[in-house]
Amino acid sequence: MLYEVVVNEWDETTYVPTVLGNVLLVVILIAFLSGAVFFARKYAARQTAQAADRAGKAAGKKTGLSVKQLVFCAMSIALGTVLSNIKLFDFPFGGSVTLLSMLVICLPGYLFGLGAGLMTGVAYGILQLLIDPYVLYPVQLIVDYLLAFGALGLSGLFTNAKYGLIKGYIAGVIGRYVFAVISGWIFFGEYAWDGWAPLPYSLAYNACYIFAEAAITLILLAIPAVRKGLARIKTMALG
Repeated sequence: MLYEVVVNEWDETTYVPTVLGNVLLVVILIAFLSGAVFFARKYAARQTAQAADRAGKAAGKKTGLSVKQLVFCAMSIALGTVLSNIKLFDFPFGGSVTLLSMLVICLPGYLFGLGAGLMTGVAYGILQLLIDPYVLYPVQLIVDYLLAFGALGLSGLFTNAKYGLIKGYIAGVIGRYVFAVISGWIFFGEYAWDGWAPLPYSLAYNACYIFAEAAITLILLAIPAVRKGLARIKTMALG
């Protein structure tokens, strides 16, 4: 009811969502995006309270969802999806070097903290599943789409740290890499290069595209003007 089993010409089985399955995925995506906004509100309220305490004033509690936070999270998902389709290099068995898509998905964590970052990352993974599903096993769906992309939200661990975006981006990339390696090792080991065991193959293969994009992004983030621009975006998002 929620998915169809499709067997291709190479006898590979893929699970493709039906219309009802896609509707359910959209509902889940909206739920996770709402969760991202909820955590963003909590983070913004905490920042406001801390600023008010430092000024010796009482902070009023905000109610309702912040339209600005919703827009930032939704725009990150939308822009990340667009950039994920601008591929600088596409690898034959999955994975590609994209135009900074991981950076964009890491931004909500940097802006609004860990909870908002994780929720946004998972919502992005669900959208990727809607657009381009490639599911061989139900558990692989969870690892590849929910956990791997959700891990980009680990950028929220360094929200208030010096060079927080760079540190957070590295944390998110490593998180995604770990889950990509697990998926490649367990579910795609049969595609290992001749003479390679599944785990070393997965470590090397996933490092090629994930760390290549990360290197390009970190070079960009090392430019002071870029860091200042992103810091201004954070100030605007929390304002």
